[in-house]
Amino acid sequence: MSDALAGLYQQVILDHSKQRTGFGELEHADAQRFERNPTCGDEITLQIDMEPGTDRIASLAWHGSGCSISQASASVLAGLAPGLTTVELHTTIDEFRTMMRSRGVGEPDEDLLGDAVVFQGVSKYVMRVKCAMLSWVALEGCLADVA
Repeated sequence: MSDALAGLYQQVILDHSKQRTGFGELEHADAQRFERNPTCGDEITLQIDMEPGTDRIASLAWHGSGCSISQASASVLAGLAPGLTTVELHTTIDEFRTMMRSRGVGEPDEDLLGDAVVFQGVSKYVMRVKCAMLSWVALEGCLADVA
C-alpha cells in the first residue's frame, strides 16, 4: 500500500471515529450484543433490526467507547450492513476477518467490504486487530441470535 493511500485510509478512520454512522440505540431491536476488548477497554453494544419476514438487516445501531479504530470500525459497519442478508453479512464478516489476519498482505475484496478496506493497514498491528474486529464480532453474535 502506498503512503498516499495509507494516509487516505487513516483519514477515513479518523473521520468515522468523529462523525459516527449508526451511533445511538434502536427503538426496537431483534438482537443486541455487548462486546468488550479486555486488552484496551474498548466496549461496543450493537443492535440490529430485521426486515419483517426476511433475513435482511433493516437497521444497525451501536454505542460504546474506545479508541478511534474500534469506533470507526463500528461506524463503517453501520453504513455497510443495512440491506444485506444474513448470508451476505457472514460472507462480509469472513472477508473482513481474513483481511484483519493478513498483516497487510494481499488485496481485500473492495466490492464486498466497501469502506471497510480502510482497516487493511490496521492488520499490520496485532494489538489493534481486536479493536477493529469488536463490532464485527458483536454482529456475529446478533446474527446467531436471530437465526
